[in-house]
Amino acid sequence: MSFTQDLAAQNAPLWQQIREMPFNRELAAGTLSPARFRTYIIQDAHYLEGFARALALAAAKAPDPETVAQLAQSAAGAITAERSLHSQYLAAFDITPERFAATEISAACDHYLSFLLRVASLGEFAEAVAALLPCFWIYHDIGQGIARESGPKNPFSAWIETYSGEAFDQSVQRMLRLTDRLGAAAPPETQARMQRAFARSLWHEWAFWDSAYHQRGWPLPGAL
Repeated sequence: MSFTQDLAAQNAPLWQQIREMPFNRELAAGTLSPARFRTYIIQDAHYLEGFARALALAAAKAPDPETVAQLAQSAAGAITAERSLHSQYLAAFDITPERFAATEISAACDHYLSFLLRVASLGEFAEAVAALLPCFWIYHDIGQGIARESGPKNPFSAWIETYSGEAFDQSVQRMLRLTDRLGAAAPPETQARMQRAFARSLWHEWAFWDSAYHQRGWPLPGAL
């Protein structure tokens, strides 16, 4: 198996849990409540800005011009997605710029971004790429799965089309090839760090969706 196939096998139980999360099941059925999707889309807009910064940090460490360009293009793509998809949904769900600015980043989003930015800043390049991969790969998987079962009048069709579309598929395949190339060339200790980084990011993906579904912000003292 390739390095990324090994990553998928090692994390198969959590991956399946993400597919079966209420957020994703209800989004596929078109029954996800507006309040829950509103919580998600605001936090995802916050997230994508930080994700773009992590990609840019990783790009600065890339060993060759082609990889610099790949990661820099992905960073620009994250910002483009934030401005197009999210502006559409922010308007559709009556989220004004003032309301968005007043909505604090959630604990789940903050923790995920802190992890990605730390690994991209302080970790090895291969480790950073492995940490960034789940956001590409799991959204591709979820988007493709939902597209196969969702009806034509799903109110979240723009989201589904974005993450099941050809352009996103191409960016995911490039990221998978990069991770496989780095994993195959890495010594065992670097491979272990890549595996840990990937697993941690995948857990953060689960926590992000779970937090949006339950509309969690920051837990108060005594409520932990």
